[in-house]
Amino acid sequence: MEILDKIPFDLPPEEVFKKMRLNKGNERIESLVRELLKKARPIARPKAVYEVAYVENKNGDSLYIGGVKFTSRVLRVNLDKVERVFPYIATCGREIDAMPIPQDDLMQSYCFDVIKELTLQHARTYLQEYLVKTYALGQVSRMAPGAGSAEDWPLTQQRQLFSLFGDTEKLIGVKLTDSCLMIPIKSVSGIFFPTEIRFESCQLCPREHCIGRRARYDPELAKKYRAEV
Repeated sequence: MEILDKIPFDLPPEEVFKKMRLNKGNERIESLVRELLKKARPIARPKAVYEVAYVENKNGDSLYIGGVKFTSRVLRVNLDKVERVFPYIATCGREIDAMPIPQDDLMQSYCFDVIKELTLQHARTYLQEYLVKTYALGQVSRMAPGAGSAEDWPLTQQRQLFSLFGDTEKLIGVKLTDSCLMIPIKSVSGIFFPTEIRFESCQLCPREHCIGRRARYDPELAKKYRAEV
């Protein structure tokens, strides 16, 4: 297990403007974003933790990762020829999450939420690039409980994933609630794995108008996963 707790916080304001789809020349909001980033820079500590784990006992819709059983046909098919994977948790960090923001200022709250979301994305990208470089992985994909076809790999299996790390709150400040949500909310978990063909869980999810979609829904690919055993 390794903790990455020195992930740089170098979020440029232009990236926040782009995420917000902010029109150029909106000086009030641009100034607000810059001020929030100025306050966040001295305290932001995005973090990640990962484990090197091995896949065993692949059978039907289940498999074991690091000695823990997971049930997901899609995960089992994706890892059919994979022996080593990298379970992970990444977060924007409690430090920036606890930064005081007036609750009655909706625009400031929205800008700050976007900043935390991008901080989280940077933390996961940093982790991915670190894994690829450190373990000479080439191309990698990732899966997470509750993402894509939630019926296939339900969110409740966050418990199994978190069990691979022990006290995650002590390690990187991330707590799993009874409903399997994470605190801070701007945290993610999942499994990175090497792959020849890039996979996105979004390819199996038919839900329309999802703001987090990273790939088009592929009904033929979804049918293929349902057919494989």
